[in-house]
Amino acid sequence: MAASLPPVDYSRQTVMVTGASAGIGAEFARQLAQRGSDLVLVARRADRLDALARELRAGHDITVSTLPLDLTQRDVGELVRHELDTRQIEVTSIVNNAGFANHGPFHELDLPRLTSEIALNASSVVEICHTFLPRLRQRGDGFLINVASMAAYQANPTMAVYGASKAFVLSFTEALWYEARGTGLRVLALSPGATQTEFFDVAGASADGGSQRMSAGTVVAAALAGLDRRNPPPNVVAGRSNKIAPVVGRLVGRRRMTELVGARMTRTSGVGCAVAQPHRP
Repeated sequence: MAASLPPVDYSRQTVMVTGASAGIGAEFARQLAQRGSDLVLVARRADRLDALARELRAGHDITVSTLPLDLTQRDVGELVRHELDTRQIEVTSIVNNAGFANHGPFHELDLPRLTSEIALNASSVVEICHTFLPRLRQRGDGFLINVASMAAYQANPTMAVYGASKAFVLSFTEALWYEARGTGLRVLALSPGATQTEFFDVAGASADGGSQRMSAGTVVAAALAGLDRRNPPPNVVAGRSNKIAPVVGRLVGRRRMTELVGARMTRTSGVGCAVAQPHRP
């Protein structure tokens, strides 16, 4: 069993949050600001980032930097590192939150949109982690949170690539959690269920499969509560009712679970559902 870790001193952290212009990313920024962390906010929409940065600077005695950037670019980890080094900003913790979903039958979706989804949801996470993990491990008092999803625990008909990309993030992050043991770095995968954010403006309202949506505040609070444990787990499922889903999946088997999820998604959206236009935070 791994040794207990001291509490996170958030006031000594400079946390980079991707997808910070809205939703869960913006809420991570707000709750970390309340705990005294300096922030680097990354997303494509510069106006949203600037507005959030002004809000957080006005409400808290912290430094907030913004980095407008399309995270689907190749070598994005090095692009971010170069920009931060140029500004002499040392990131001590990371929240990889940026992501989006295409919703509809896989064969009807536009391939460039699907590859962009993979690039943002999975590839950018790998590149950012590979670039910054040596620094985070060496410092040994920060954290890495990668946002997965409840969609990671089973196949997701009509959102096949999204579910697969989040399954990748979950497995990848749990492996990093093991590799980081003994370094002082906390690594955590966060798996929210349906959350009331702009995600559904893109994927469509029916992409929640009829599930009750959580608030972004509740999701982030669950992540930070897991992070604050003396021996943090490799993953946190946000929402009491959501914790049941992985157990149910193991009990009924993958075939039956895929049938159940597929029936629910096609019932709420229709097999011929509209294709969501990609829109990244």
